[in-house]
Amino acid sequence: MVGMHGTARVISDSRRPASHRAWWPAGLAVVAAGWGAQQFTPLLLMYQARLHLSATTVQAVFGLYVAGLIPGLLLGGPVSDRFGRRRVMVPVLGLSVVATALLVLGGGSVGPLYAGRLLTGVAGGAAFSAGAAWIKELSALGPSGGAGHAPRRLTVAMSAGFGLGPLVAGVLAQWAPAPAALPYVPHLALAAAALVAVLRAAETRPGDRSPASRGPSGPRGPRLPELRERRFRLVVVPLAPWVFGSASVALAYLPEVVRPRLGGHALVFSAVVILLTAFAGILAQPLARRMDGAPVRLLATSLSLVVGGLLVAALAAAVVRPSLVVVAALVLGAGYGCCQVYGLSEVQRMARPEHLAGLTAAYQAVSYIGLALPFPLAAAGHLASPGVLLLVVAGLAALTLAWTAPRARPGTSAGRRRAGRRPRG
Repeated sequence: MVGMHGTARVISDSRRPASHRAWWPAGLAVVAAGWGAQQFTPLLLMYQARLHLSATTVQAVFGLYVAGLIPGLLLGGPVSDRFGRRRVMVPVLGLSVVATALLVLGGGSVGPLYAGRLLTGVAGGAAFSAGAAWIKELSALGPSGGAGHAPRRLTVAMSAGFGLGPLVAGVLAQWAPAPAALPYVPHLALAAAALVAVLRAAETRPGDRSPASRGPSGPRGPRLPELRERRFRLVVVPLAPWVFGSASVALAYLPEVVRPRLGGHALVFSAVVILLTAFAGILAQPLARRMDGAPVRLLATSLSLVVGGLLVAALAAAVVRPSLVVVAALVLGAGYGCCQVYGLSEVQRMARPEHLAGLTAAYQAVSYIGLALPFPLAAAGHLASPGVLLLVVAGLAALTLAWTAPRARPGTSAGRRRAGRRPRG
C-alpha cells in the first residue's frame, strides 16, 4: 500500500523515466481519447442533413457521449488506483477503436451513431480519469517539481485531442471522398500509436489485489473522504460543469445557430470553431500558470471569461454573425482552459495519493455534465430565441462566480491544509 509520500511511487518495472518527457505516453493516450471524443462534433451538420434528423435528435446523439462518459470516469479512476494505470489504459484504447468503428457504420443509420457515441464516452471517461493520475505520477518522476505541471499538461493533452480531431475530421468530411467514413481513419491510427506508447510506459501504480487494499468499502475500493470536504462541495463542484459547459456552447450549439450564413462551408466552419476553442484553452495556460499561486484570482478569472464568452455568444446568436461566433469560441475556450486548471489543481492538492484517480474521476464526472448543455438549449428553442437562452446561461455562470469566489479563500479547506503539509513528490 502507498504511504503519504507524494506520487513518486515504486515502479513495477525497470523503465523508470527520468526526463521531462516521462509523461508523454500517458499524454498521447489522453490526446487519442480526446480526438475520439470530438472527431464526431463537426460532422453533426452532415448527419443532420444526410439522415434527416431534427436539431434535438442531433444534440441527443452528441449528448449521449456524456451518458457513457460519467460511468467511464467513475469506474476507470478507482479501478486504475487499485489495479494499475496501464491495465486500464490498454483495454480502454481498444474500446475507443471499437467505438470509432461503430461511427464508421453510422453513415446510413442513426443506431450505430448512438452506440458509437455511448462507447466513446465510456472509453474517454476511463482514459481521462486514469490518464490524469498517470500524467501527474509520471511528471513527479521527472525533474523536481514536475508534478506541479500535471494539471496544465493534462489540459494541453485534452485540448490537443479536442482541437485536432475535429479539424482533421471536418476537413476530410468537407473535401475528401467517403465523408461518413474517411474522417474516422486518423483516429484509428492515433489510437494504435498510443497503445504502443502505453505498453512501453512505466507503471506508477502497481496492482494490489490483496484484501487489505480494498479499504473499508470492501471490493468496491476505498471511499473518498475528500468528497466531503467543504471546499470540494462548495467551490469545486459548482465550478466543474462550466469547464465543458462553456466549451460545448462553442463546439456544438453556435455553429448550428449561424448555419444559414455559412453556405456550403458549414462543416469546415464547425471544425475551425472547435479547433479555436480547444487551442484557446492551451494558449490560456500561461495565464493560468501565473495565477496558480493565487487560487481566488484564478477562479474569478476563469468564471469571468466564461461569463464574457457567453455574452459574446448571445450577441452572435442574436445577430446571426459567424465572425462573432469565432470571438465567442476564443473567449469560451480560454475560460475552459483556466477552469480546468483550477479544478484539477484543487483536486490534486486535496487528494491522498491512493485516491488521486478516484477523486479526479469524481471531479471530471461533474465537469462533463456541462457537455450536455447544448441539448436543453436546443430543446428550449421553442420557448425563447438562442440569444435570450444564452443570456440566461450567462446569468447562471455569473451566479456561480458570486457563490464560489467568497468560499475559495485559502485556508477554508481541511483538504488544502492537509495538502500543504504533505510532500508533493
